[in-house]
Amino acid sequence: MQDGRQKRRLGYRGRFAPTPSGPLHLGNLRTALISWLQARLNNGEWLLRIDDLDTPRIRKGATQSALGDLQWLGLTWDGPVVMQSQRLGLYCSCLSALRREQLLYPCRCSRRQLGAGRRYPGTCRDMARGWGLQDGRLPAWRLKVKPVDEPRCGDLVLRRADGFIAYHLATALDELVLGITEVVRGADLAAVCIAQQAVITSLDEQPPSYRHTPLLCDPHGQKLSKRERAAGLAPLQERQWPPEKVVGWLAGSLGLVEPNSSLAVMELLQELRSRPSPLHACLDGANS
Repeated sequence: MQDGRQKRRLGYRGRFAPTPSGPLHLGNLRTALISWLQARLNNGEWLLRIDDLDTPRIRKGATQSALGDLQWLGLTWDGPVVMQSQRLGLYCSCLSALRREQLLYPCRCSRRQLGAGRRYPGTCRDMARGWGLQDGRLPAWRLKVKPVDEPRCGDLVLRRADGFIAYHLATALDELVLGITEVVRGADLAAVCIAQQAVITSLDEQPPSYRHTPLLCDPHGQKLSKRERAAGLAPLQERQWPPEKVVGWLAGSLGLVEPNSSLAVMELLQELRSRPSPLHACLDGANS
């Protein structure tokens, strides 16, 4: 944690963190572009992290595809690519420390019992339940969040019953250890801020700033998603679109440049450097 604090003091540090569950769609790439621009406009560093912990969702070749798409657009990152799958020791060490401090407890509540999207009511918090197998299943590990956060998000699962490290723990811990000062991501992830801030607060650390970009939608007003196999760069490349035309289209969809513009990312960066707060309208804050 101390190393992360020192990195924060050195200046702006942003990141882009896709899950390799399929090709990046254009909404992912637009978010990457805004995140990269925000880092460069602040004379900071832009890290690339691959969130590949949830192995059932991972698709073969998706990581290399994502790296290739970013490089094709000219979105270069600083330092080596960070793979969450190579950081299991870090996450497990954090879990062990929290368990020693009695900030975790075993929970055997099922999703069916809790219902989708509901705040956890604390059913298992004060129950004497073991950590071992019961009816062939291990418990999930829940965090006793601090009282200020409990009404907003409830106690959070940090280790799933199937043994996988939970998204909120890995993401929150990585932001701290990597020294991220600001997270720029899609508006569909704004709802997870409360949970990740609660994890960071439980570690007695300060969270980064969170900013969210508008979602890129299809002609029917539906957000693009990998699940629906939304088109990425491949169809545009098949139509012989150069990187400059794609960058111009992505930037034009946000009103950063005129529609149908064609310019490289470095040209876009130089254009935006001449304006006051050029990305203000593209980024919503979510730190409350």
